[in-house]
Amino acid sequence: MALGSPLHHPHCPFTDGFFHNHDFDYDLRVVLGHAFSGAADTGEVLAAVESVGERDHEAWFAAWLALGSRLRAAGDDQAAAGNDISASRSYLRASTYLGAALNAVASLPSSDALLPTFREHRAAWDRFVDTTPVSIHRVNIPYEGTSLPGYFFRPWGTAGSGRTLIMNNGSDGAISSMWASGGAGALQRGYNVLMFDGPGQQSMLFERGMPFRHDWEAVITPVVDYLLGRDDVDRDKLAICGISQGGYWVPRALAFEHRIAAAVVDPGVVDVSTSWTGHLPKSMLKLLADGESEKFDRDMELAMKFSPDLARTWEFRARPYRKDSYFETVKAVLNYRLDNVASSITTPLLITEPEDEQFWPGQSRRLAELTPGVSTVVPFTADEGANFHCEPLARSLVDQRMFDWLDARLG
Repeated sequence: MALGSPLHHPHCPFTDGFFHNHDFDYDLRVVLGHAFSGAADTGEVLAAVESVGERDHEAWFAAWLALGSRLRAAGDDQAAAGNDISASRSYLRASTYLGAALNAVASLPSSDALLPTFREHRAAWDRFVDTTPVSIHRVNIPYEGTSLPGYFFRPWGTAGSGRTLIMNNGSDGAISSMWASGGAGALQRGYNVLMFDGPGQQSMLFERGMPFRHDWEAVITPVVDYLLGRDDVDRDKLAICGISQGGYWVPRALAFEHRIAAAVVDPGVVDVSTSWTGHLPKSMLKLLADGESEKFDRDMELAMKFSPDLARTWEFRARPYRKDSYFETVKAVLNYRLDNVASSITTPLLITEPEDEQFWPGQSRRLAELTPGVSTVVPFTADEGANFHCEPLARSLVDQRMFDWLDARLG
């Protein structure tokens, strides 16, 4: 869900957008960008949403659900006929479209469809795992008396070099989205890949009720411990990539976890809370700063009554924090900042800087300023078709720049 500035740039292709609705437009760009890795097909995507009205959230959800369900059923038929390559491709695309439907639930009047849609999405992804020729193993990473579910991928057609990329998702991305955000590219270049759900992400939130945490080193250190216990992982060639809000979580973890040889964040995030507080009037910010919780909650409640769209957006964004009030939620988000720990980061860090960043503009440069000895900033521009949060329509370009940089450091 895009909540920042309008997706418009005077020098950008599709300057008027696919949709005037900024959420629809950005989500569509994300899905179209998946075509590069085989996780979407441009024609079927555009056909599916062609008749959706600008404000018709029910039709938007239904379009993605129908397309994903149709592709999953096609995959079942192809698998039953022994056509596993066709089936795996259908399941992969189905998981992308059902992931889009999962995001679309946020704009529906009710969240009743959330868990069923998530389970259908994850089932399609798991069927991809079962039918693809890529070597993938489901794993459970020990974590504070429980475990984090994940997937460990081995590279195609090679014994592998032991180089391993940890992929750290953002606040609301489906685990399948990481296939298009570097996972497939890493495998083509001979990396192992680990994807996982952390606290507050996907299965850990929807099925276990586990919230986000700001001290992400408590998550990444067990992940590193798990990987270093495998005999197919080179302990000196670990890398990590943080996507979207992962651009905060990964640097936070690196301030404490120093066994990772190189890291990429797309984009850099120094203070997660600015994407929340930037939309609040000065009077509300004062109530927040003064600790006036009852007045803050009262005014927020009033605002939600006047704007059902705002209320749905709040529910979507606040759900992973699992706090009991508006005030407690925003106060929790204020802990998600790096300025007090960034000086402890010693890992070489590649920071993407997309033009027209909607959520955290300027923060990639700020992160580089806080980590001057280790950071490299790579701009992505509208003239390259690589603008907006996480460069949705430039995934090949992002892969090229990210992996050329990683290869130079990991060998």
